Amino acid sequence: MEDHGYVGDQRGGALVRRDGSIPWLCLPRFDSAAVFTSLLGTEQHGFWQIAPTMLMDGIAVPASGRQYAGDSLILQTAWSWGSDSAVVSDFMVPGGGAPRLVRVVTGLSGTMTMRSLLRARPDYGSTVPRITKVDRLHAIDLPEGDGGRLWLDADTPVHLEWADLVSDFTVTAGQTVAFALSWREGVDIPPPRPIDDGLLKFTLDFWEAWAARCTYTGPDREAVVRSLLTLGALIYAPTGAIVAAPTTSLPEEIGGVRNYDYRYAWLRDGALTAGVLRKYGYLREAIAWACWAIQASHSETGRRQIMYGVGGETELPEMELGWLPGYERSAPVRIGNAAADQLQVDIYGELAIEFYDLIQADSSSARRLGPVIVALAEELEQVWDQPDSGIWEIRGPARHFTHSKIMGWATIDRAIRTIEAGHADWPLERWRTLRATIHAEVCENGFDDDLNSFTQSYGSKQLDASLLHALLSGFLPADDKRVIGTVEAIQRGLTTDDGLVLRYRTAGHDIGLDGFPGNEGRFLLCSGWLVEGLVLIGRPDDARTVLDSLLAIRTGLGLLAEEYDPRTGRQVGNFPQGFSHVGHLGATAAIAGLNAFSTLRLSGAGS
Repeated sequence: MEDHGYVGDQRGGALVRRDGSIPWLCLPRFDSAAVFTSLLGTEQHGFWQIAPTMLMDGIAVPASGRQYAGDSLILQTAWSWGSDSAVVSDFMVPGGGAPRLVRVVTGLSGTMTMRSLLRARPDYGSTVPRITKVDRLHAIDLPEGDGGRLWLDADTPVHLEWADLVSDFTVTAGQTVAFALSWREGVDIPPPRPIDDGLLKFTLDFWEAWAARCTYTGPDREAVVRSLLTLGALIYAPTGAIVAAPTTSLPEEIGGVRNYDYRYAWLRDGALTAGVLRKYGYLREAIAWACWAIQASHSETGRRQIMYGVGGETELPEMELGWLPGYERSAPVRIGNAAADQLQVDIYGELAIEFYDLIQADSSSARRLGPVIVALAEELEQVWDQPDSGIWEIRGPARHFTHSKIMGWATIDRAIRTIEAGHADWPLERWRTLRATIHAEVCENGFDDDLNSFTQSYGSKQLDASLLHALLSGFLPADDKRVIGTVEAIQRGLTTDDGLVLRYRTAGHDIGLDGFPGNEGRFLLCSGWLVEGLVLIGRPDDARTVLDSLLAIRTGLGLLAEEYDPRTGRQVGNFPQGFSHVGHLGATAAIAGLNAFSTLRLSGAGS
């Protein structure tokens, strides 16, 4: 995955390989059926490559460099061959209008001969579409149910070769040739619109203005801004939802079966993402997410789900796509996510904490968020003592996870604080009693004296990095021996030689806690949590060492997948992963403290 860059428009996203090909694209939404799916299969499952002709003919012409243009999501791939050179700028156009992927080829020197080969295979590579030419445009029909058409426009002649759209062209110094692939609902012909650098400038200005709102002024600011831009591109702007990642089924272990669809909006992931966005000055986005979360998860009957579609959809049936062999033969390829139906008690805590913190950042939101925090506590009251599937969404037997219980405590704690501040009404004594009951139970059943640490679940001897996150909730004072013991136990027991952190120990070939065999890489969010935990107990130098280890394994473009495999030196899991960038940003904020933030700008964030 380290060979890929990411471009997006806050509606959908695409991955761009170092060889100039796009093997993954979903239009018009993150969770739409992919039209390029060679990432999870072969070239027959769809891609779009723009590269020097020599590369297409099998002559190795590696890209001479790749970078994002400024603080943006415009990915530039440069090519050189002797005295000839050109650059391809790939981007998706944010804002309103039809979702559009644009590729602009610019000559830098000499004369570069290029080829564009677009092989659209809608519905995850399962369909060879009908393609018709309308004036200079080519219309690509999508299967019934997906709705709409794709339209290819180009500054240069394009011809049809069987079911591929091909263009051979040259660029000289200063000359540009542009292509645009747009999605439009229905089959109407789009209005004529020239492809020019106006779209590129608009996109550059959009993202640079977004990045300029960052209030952080401390060390590694360039890395911070790149993580913020990545998170910004995981926002679904029409609703405010935030997806966990823009991909599905990229394996946690190459050749393994731990392959899931992350193109949905988890309440937990969204809360943690909104929290770091808020810290770095993006209060408007955090509030937009909160409004979406309240609307999407409101239910008159029963408990709320743990995830939804970006439009608030509740039905996310999981199925396997048998025609796709998977990324590097890592099968099955799954779409949908069965975890949507699980009980995960911790989500109430993550939501309550973020809603409470939003009230502290923006007092005008108290009137709406206060009653919601109380509603979360009412719902938590009914389920806190049940075994659940936990933060890691295990597919084995439910357990009494310690992280879930502490997050249950946090739900009641934030509700009590909200009521005490006058933002909601509820009989306080009942919940003060419940808060004390949960606290006592966790300390009795979730702490192991021999390990001097809280454990993964009641009665377990296993460590779990999620405990680091739980203890950031204020469950115990930072100088409590049980907090210090837990942080140090996880540092000893789950930190590996490369300085990164496992979320828990897997069972190898046996069926593990999560219901599957096999291993996984270092779960990068957990390294960020360890940094925060070390800062919490007064060990900032050790925390900085862990953060440096996390920064060291970013791709050359500053991106992080879900996990990292040190045996192969590769990033694994869905990519780019919001959680991993949340971990990086949370760790940086913890080390830097408030002194690294512009408080003047922070006070006006989102205005």
